Amino acid sequence: MPRLEEIHANLLHRLQEAEEQGWLGEVAAIEASLAAAEQKLAAMRDVAARHTTVHLGMSDFRSSAGRLPPSSGSD
Repeated sequence: MPRLEEIHANLLHRLQEAEEQGWLGEVAAIEASLAAAEQKLAAMRDVAARHTTVHLGMSDFRSSAGRLPPSSGSD
């Protein structure tokens, strides 16, 4: 997401420059790109907020598979 935020910031800067220079065609194109970037950022933030990683651990089945004695003390 940091890369997309960097692109968004760059688009804002380019939009300001295009408006100052009176480049109407460029303004329209940048506004379209900016809207798409904002939509993608919102979607990415939404997905990140909904999904969290849960560590479930790794099950240890060695003792039930007969690879370790049932009561293994310190080796």
